[in-house]
Amino acid sequence: MQPSFASRLRMALVMTIAVYPVVTLYLYILMPLTQGWDIWQRSLVLVPFMATTIVMLIVPLIGKHFGGFIAGKKKAVAA
Repeated sequence: MQPSFASRLRMALVMTIAVYPVVTLYLYILMPLTQGWDIWQRSLVLVPFMATTIVMLIVPLIGKHFGGFIAGKKKAVAA
């Protein structure tokens, strides 16, 4: 079963919120070390760190903490 459009939008929102600070942090670390480099060279260094961080850290944490929100599941009300 494919995820709904709404769940893909929720996943995009949560991923954006999670990835933005990590990219910003990596850029603050990388920029002083790569002054004078072309953008493609900086990207060549940044992308492996970012991809590893997303796959190994961010996606599992999002699945664990926001899986219900992304799937659109509602909490059951106790009777």
